Amino acid sequence: MELLILIIVLALVFDYINGFHDAANAIATIVSTKVLTPLQAVLWAACFNFVAFFIAKYVIGDFGIANTVSKTVIADFITLPIILAGVVAAIIWNLFTWWRGIPSSSSHTLIGGFAGAAITVHGFASVQVSIILKIVAFIFLAPLIGMAVAFGLTLLVLNICRRVHPHTAEVWFKRLQLVSSALFSVGHGLNDSQKVMGIIAAAMIAAHSEGLGMGINSINDLPDWVAFSCFTAISLGTMSGGWKIVKTMGTKITKVTPLEGVVAETAGAFTLYLTEYLKIPVSTTHTITGAIIGVGATKRLSAVRWGITRSLMTAWVLTIPVSGILAAAIYGVVGLFLG
Repeated sequence: MELLILIIVLALVFDYINGFHDAANAIATIVSTKVLTPLQAVLWAACFNFVAFFIAKYVIGDFGIANTVSKTVIADFITLPIILAGVVAAIIWNLFTWWRGIPSSSSHTLIGGFAGAAITVHGFASVQVSIILKIVAFIFLAPLIGMAVAFGLTLLVLNICRRVHPHTAEVWFKRLQLVSSALFSVGHGLNDSQKVMGIIAAAMIAAHSEGLGMGINSINDLPDWVAFSCFTAISLGTMSGGWKIVKTMGTKITKVTPLEGVVAETAGAFTLYLTEYLKIPVSTTHTITGAIIGVGATKRLSAVRWGITRSLMTAWVLTIPVSGILAAAIYGVVGLFLG
């Protein structure tokens, strides 16, 4: 029982870290274009992270991504020590990449840790390969979709606004950035909070199989307080901000204007809503990065700082295996204490 409570607390800590680690995804462009101050921006994003809870529960009617994440590891192989190792590994990698200012994926960190710990103990037969392959595929597909939508949308908007006075256009697009960043923040909340819900659900299902209190038969029995806590934690984390990553996302990849900020956030939001519909957990970091690159590429390919982009992609590819290896090492340490 104590181990289950520890896992739930650590999962919510991870969710909080996810909030300030990924805050830049929703606010980087709105800060870099000086539409809002950093403090105003994180409060704005946090508000819509929380709004996402009510949309998921009362509009969509289910938590499909949470269900997908909870089934990453086959139920018969899930134990509380495996989940503990995965969550701790995810926290360590997230804090390291935040400290280094690298916008890596919190989502893939969590999934990599969870799967890595299970594979260490039970081998590859313990994971749902089809789910893992979908998640890995969208490491590449999510930014590509964001890039393509942003590229096309930028050309369309530029064509529509070609006769509008530049100052008038800038005023309007600065206002529209409030809308586009809100849309992206809702997508961030829908996507990322549910991953932590899925991990907590897996822990509670494992607890049930071990005859512990607070256990549940399936994710359909997940108490409402779990979802509410997850969306609250990520909102509070977003309020804490992540200024190192804001700088990378908002200025280092390509210089962003208010028009381009609106397009990048709208394209990113579209991608997140699409993957929510498909019930596939993706990285909000990958998604908005792809959208920003798509916007920059409409000016000229040299407008995108490809050196920075290559560094980001290296971190993306390494996230799942590094998290898995970390989880394996942590599981060994956990085993010493739990016998």
